[in-house]
Amino acid sequence: MNYRHAFHAGSFADVFKHAALCRILHYLREKPAGFRIIDTHAGAGLYDLGSDEARRGGEWHDGIERLLAAKLDKPVADLLAPYLEVIGALNEPGRLKHYPGSPAVARAWLRPQDKLIACELEPKAYRALARHLRGDARIKTLEMDGWAALKADVPPPERRGLVLVDPPFEEDGDFARLSHGLAAAHRKWATGLYALWYPIKGRPEPDALAKRLRRLGISKILRAELTVAPLSDPDRLNGCGLILVNPPWRLETELSKLLPALAAILGRQSKGAFRLDWLVGEAGKRSAR
Repeated sequence: MNYRHAFHAGSFADVFKHAALCRILHYLREKPAGFRIIDTHAGAGLYDLGSDEARRGGEWHDGIERLLAAKLDKPVADLLAPYLEVIGALNEPGRLKHYPGSPAVARAWLRPQDKLIACELEPKAYRALARHLRGDARIKTLEMDGWAALKADVPPPERRGLVLVDPPFEEDGDFARLSHGLAAAHRKWATGLYALWYPIKGRPEPDALAKRLRRLGISKILRAELTVAPLSDPDRLNGCGLILVNPPWRLETELSKLLPALAAILGRQSKGAFRLDWLVGEAGKRSAR
């Protein structure tokens, strides 16, 4: 699979990932001590939805545009408000032109004492990333392999924070690298928060990933998945998932409200579905539809 950020900017996968990211950052901000975000595969940072790549992909029409047009129940609207405020701050009222990548989402949450490390290896994307984030002393951009950042930048000096791993899945071994990279990082920083994104085109790769993760000896791993179509077309991105290690204690409850709403809004031909369960820890808790 070739998951290039620019083609998929604002897609259902971005909506799900960034809505969850904002909930995690909300909790990190509750304590006065500084935190650090390590974004291992940061992409370009900010995307023009009128660009050739975004127009060719066009996935934002079925993602962020559809969400903005939806009528939301108050509990769901409250949970999505921090994420939608980030979108609104980048666009003129009533006009959706720009969509933030995860580094831009994270930057919106940084306080003076917080830090962001954003890594990107692809030269063109890195140049755009450095341009979009320049001039902010809280942020360091690195042109490097994000997998190496799991070794080089963990644990952070702040001892509080989040590692976001969102690889492009251009290589067959990326699913295996997720589990191997998490294992290595967790050995060095067992108390950190980790969010690992993965695509769902069929079940074999995500299910194999779950089996490997269960064997790592990590005490708390929450799995959240959103699918927008049946898994019958192996050449199409039908869903995506997040592996959440040491998630904030209220996040599961929040996702149990967000996921059904997102599945209903973003599902193709009313075929949206979700899964929320613990791979490790919190035994017996499971929700799926």
